[in-house]
Amino acid sequence: MKKKLTLLIFDAAGTPVKQTSIPRFLLPMAFMIVMAASTALYLGISDYLRLKEEVKDVHRLRSSLQLQEERVVQHQSQIVSFSNKINALNTKLAELGDFEQKIRIIANLEPNNDGSSIFGVGGSDPEDLDPTAVMEQDYQELVRDMHVEIDEIDQASHNQQRSFSSIFSQLEGKRNLLAATPSIRPLKGWVSSRFGYRESPFTGRREFHRGLDIATHAGSPIIAPADGLVTFAGSKGLMGNMVAIEHGFGMVTRYGHVQKLLKKKGERVKRGETIALVGNTGRSTGPHLHYEVRLNGVAVNPVNYFFN
Repeated sequence: MKKKLTLLIFDAAGTPVKQTSIPRFLLPMAFMIVMAASTALYLGISDYLRLKEEVKDVHRLRSSLQLQEERVVQHQSQIVSFSNKINALNTKLAELGDFEQKIRIIANLEPNNDGSSIFGVGGSDPEDLDPTAVMEQDYQELVRDMHVEIDEIDQASHNQQRSFSSIFSQLEGKRNLLAATPSIRPLKGWVSSRFGYRESPFTGRREFHRGLDIATHAGSPIIAPADGLVTFAGSKGLMGNMVAIEHGFGMVTRYGHVQKLLKKKGERVKRGETIALVGNTGRSTGPHLHYEVRLNGVAVNPVNYFFN
């Protein structure tokens, strides 16, 4: 038996060009090498194709994650915007409550003491949502807080609406009262001394100041804060030159230390009409207006009647 195999290699014309012999005992080894090489090649190709698909999956996942992050950022931005709008509504409702109380004072209406017009029982404002804490707060918890805020705002708006409806009904027939109620500042300037107890600039002793001192340039116009009748226009001791206007319904305003009187006793004036000029007459430390508001003969704080 031959120990070798002969391997002939032919050219394209079929003529043998090379001959070689392979020992038989190497055939199994050669077969195993060929199979191993084929298997390795197959596994390598398979791993390459699988890796290629995994790379595609990674790119898809990355794109999806990036899109999701953009949506989250957009969603968080919307939440922050929404919370800011809720806080702004809270502020507006609180301002409406102050507006209501001012109207009640000016129109001499009964104050609303039931606490229903401002955010439910007790009249307390709801706490503002903190937009800076949105990113750290649990989403569900934040949504619940917003629902609570919206419910409170809705209830407060209904209460405020009922309260204003009550005011409007009470104001029927009170147009003359409103026209006669001092509701604007008699002039612009710096408040140098407020209503209430103070240390006298002349004696240094504690005294009750029955009006409001407004410092400004001498000669500045003083206007009537409401319709009325001039009941006094002349010199009044320590007040210097003074004007007094009776507005009706127990309301009287007085203007002291004026430089020039532009109205006479018995003349009727309209709100916004110039009645005198700022001066430094009487006992005064400089050009200013001493402004008083009296209700049924009792001096009250003029600031309560400044209505923008």
